[in-house]
Amino acid sequence: MKGNLLKNTVFTVAAIIIAVLAVLGAVMPNAFGATASFLFNVTTSSFGWFYLLSVFVIIIFLIWVAASKYGNIRLGGDKQKPDYPFFTWIGMLFSAGFGVGLVFWGVAEPMSHFFTTPFSGVEPQTESAARLAMGYSFFHWGISQWSVFALVGLVIAFLQFRKEKNGLVSTALEPVTGNKPAVRNTIDILAVIATVMGIATSIGLGVMQMSGGLNSIMGIGNSVWIQLGLLAFIFVAYMISSTTGLDKGIRYLSNVNLGLALVFLLFVFILGPTVFILETFTLALGDYVTNFVQYSLRLQPYVGGTWVRDWTIFYWAWAIAWSPYVGAFIARVSRGRTIREFIVGVMVVPPFIACLWIAAFGGTAIWYDLHGGAGIANAVHEDVTSALFQLFNQLPLSTITSILSVLLILTFLVTSADSATYILSSMTTFGSLNPPMLIKLVWGTLMAAIAGVLLYTGGLEALQTASLIAALPFAVLLLLLIVAVVKLLRREPLPIRKSDLKRFRRLEEAANKERK
Repeated sequence: MKGNLLKNTVFTVAAIIIAVLAVLGAVMPNAFGATASFLFNVTTSSFGWFYLLSVFVIIIFLIWVAASKYGNIRLGGDKQKPDYPFFTWIGMLFSAGFGVGLVFWGVAEPMSHFFTTPFSGVEPQTESAARLAMGYSFFHWGISQWSVFALVGLVIAFLQFRKEKNGLVSTALEPVTGNKPAVRNTIDILAVIATVMGIATSIGLGVMQMSGGLNSIMGIGNSVWIQLGLLAFIFVAYMISSTTGLDKGIRYLSNVNLGLALVFLLFVFILGPTVFILETFTLALGDYVTNFVQYSLRLQPYVGGTWVRDWTIFYWAWAIAWSPYVGAFIARVSRGRTIREFIVGVMVVPPFIACLWIAAFGGTAIWYDLHGGAGIANAVHEDVTSALFQLFNQLPLSTITSILSVLLILTFLVTSADSATYILSSMTTFGSLNPPMLIKLVWGTLMAAIAGVLLYTGGLEALQTASLIAALPFAVLLLLLIVAVVKLLRREPLPIRKSDLKRFRRLEEAANKERK
């Protein structure tokens, strides 16, 4: 086994790079943090426009593919049926693609925008600020993030199940970059590093929120050492889950996650300001659609400021960074669906659920601040990890809901980390659908190590920086993927549609009558 691993260039090089970063962060935390901060500023000031344009182009491309004749192509054989029922499929997409991020930001983001508005001319903590906060939150959790996941997932699923090739990013880019081993290995190494940084960001956010929740419930404090202790517990949990395989641990946990999330959603919807939530959802959806192009391409070259950099650019970079993982995972669970069904399902259903979540949780928090003087926005500004629990304090059964929410965060974290461990192991074992346990152990350990180092060296800012920097080279690969997808689809024979088959039969019957 050791000999085979050493011959595996992608695994060896990527694992060494991640391990070195983890060691440097642990040994020289101040220098590590300073370097990360410098790279963050350089990346955002010089390449923010590139992130925004890249995601916008991906959205337009996927809409075209879904509406085109290629939408009827099935990801698998022409008669292949989907591997998973629709609810289970959506649950797995939701757990992998949003995971703990939405639980963390569902209240924190609207309240942050309510406290510090996206546009300087809007007075904070007013009705106008509330409307703007909800519309921008919908935008950040809408189709833009999911378009990145959908692009990667589409090409991997097409290659794995339609062409029976491995699901590596390098294989997907072969029509553009060729088949040279050095180029292929470099692409896969970049994909692995981006994935580790992206999932480490999500794990770190979840750990911070769990720590904030436990502090809210028991008053134990919210120190970095408590966070590292929680991280160690989560590491053990997701490594145990990873031994059960995709069809057991991840599948069952995904259903638990979605079910528990829906219970929370109904709880807040029913006991919160129900009519206000519905009106907020409708208005924010309208604002999202109306301002979509403006927000998608918004920068601040004339007025200055860092708001877009801190929010929109971070979100897009985060999505790009862990798109190899989410894309590979949603590809793995989407066999049997048509390209159109895949794109619409991935780009519409999870974002719709996310907007409902934000309307219920964020909308309720804003209502209590506007009408009850609850001070949630001020509390979130002081400690962003407390957002969800500040909201629960305004609702009945606050202790029980806070405890259950910590459990929800835990199951989301375990599911995301478990599936990421599986995907990273597959990416570094030539696309194997059943990677060995030793590889899973290595990547599970390295993910936890990087998350721990980022928490130790800078908390939230370090987590955001890691995603942003890792995403830059992979954003270039995403644009190349668009070219690769076009070449792959043009070579693919189109399936015969039922309407075409009926027309052929009518023509054949007419020709037979003429012969008679």
